[in-house]
Amino acid sequence: MDMGRESRWERDAMTVEIGFALVTAAALAGVIFAVAWTFGLALDLSGSAEKGVMVGGALFGAVAGVWRLVRGLLRFDDQRRMGR
Repeated sequence: MDMGRESRWERDAMTVEIGFALVTAAALAGVIFAVAWTFGLALDLSGSAEKGVMVGGALFGAVAGVWRLVRGLLRFDDQRRMGR
């Protein structure tokens, strides 16, 4: 690779990887929140307990989504640096 210059293929691969990481992060966060929401409905929680489960699910989903995004992009960067 020419130091500091990327080929068209490398830029396209980076764009695809960023899009894939964003979509999978959003899907993971959504699934985690849906599980928490279903858990709240199944136990027939009400009031602050239901709100706590929803907030917990949203927070855990957001953290898991960010983790997935960062992990995917770092893995792509490591593979790119090794020349794969």
